[in-house]
Amino acid sequence: MSRWRLRALIVLIYVIVGIYIAWVYDYITPGLLRDLAEALLAVFLWFLVLLGIDLHIGA
Repeated sequence: MSRWRLRALIVLIYVIVGIYIAWVYDYITPGLLRDLAEALLAVFLWFLVLLGIDLHIGA
């Protein structure tokens, strides 16, 4: 395994553990994930927003 792949693997594990810890300590919540998903949809499907299509998820 080359050096950059090992570093990338370590960074990936670090980020995954960080996400898990943030979830356990309620820094990441389902509401936050829903808001993030809505924002990403609006960014990538902006033309639908301009056409008046509602991209809100859930209620």
